[in-house]
Amino acid sequence: MDREELVRVLGEVAAFEGLPTMTLKAVAGEMRPAGFTAGQSIFSRGDTGQELYVVLKGRVRLSVLTLEGRELSFTHATEGQMFGEIAMLDGGPRTADATAVNAVEAASLGQPQLRRLMAADPELAMALIRCLCGRLREADMQLEGVALHRIEVRLARYLIGLARQRKPGTEAGIVEVDLAMSQSELALLVGASRPKVNGALVALEEQGAITRSDSRLKCDLAVLGEIAELG
Repeated sequence: MDREELVRVLGEVAAFEGLPTMTLKAVAGEMRPAGFTAGQSIFSRGDTGQELYVVLKGRVRLSVLTLEGRELSFTHATEGQMFGEIAMLDGGPRTADATAVNAVEAASLGQPQLRRLMAADPELAMALIRCLCGRLREADMQLEGVALHRIEVRLARYLIGLARQRKPGTEAGIVEVDLAMSQSELALLVGASRPKVNGALVALEEQGAITRSDSRLKCDLAVLGEIAELG
């Protein structure tokens, strides 16, 4: 990917959204290409984190192992999304495993380079802080969903999140999203079994919240919002 295209992608990353083109070009100038094959481990929980990544193509699973050895997948990073920033920013160990779901093209940014950029541009530092606060809010909602809500509610909340990533700021209307994952993978994300996820998808379709066509879903945000009990 050339620099102009990388600058375009960075402008869509939540952490860099709204920053001037000059800042995006400075960040892009410090990034390096990285590629991973399907199933490849990018880093493991407990590793030292010296860089963050922005996905250019493909999908990365962020997960942890429970004490029973069960994998709990809590999010996926897809094109235009960042991962690996927490350990890189605070100097602590990685908090999750990162695995390439399919072939992944990414751009990495090292810790010394980012610190230099933030020292020169305080707005970049503030943008990263806002992004991390958003991540914390999302994590809180996800934990609440797994602990307190039935599968249809958790799935509706997840789909609303996907739709808002696709069209930021959208509160109503129809938004088409591409799951691009198996029901087993989706089950890991919402903390349920594959049969329960399949049943929940059927229930959402019967209620008019979604329309399915292979991996693509047309999501009615108004109906999903009622099911998600977010009001």
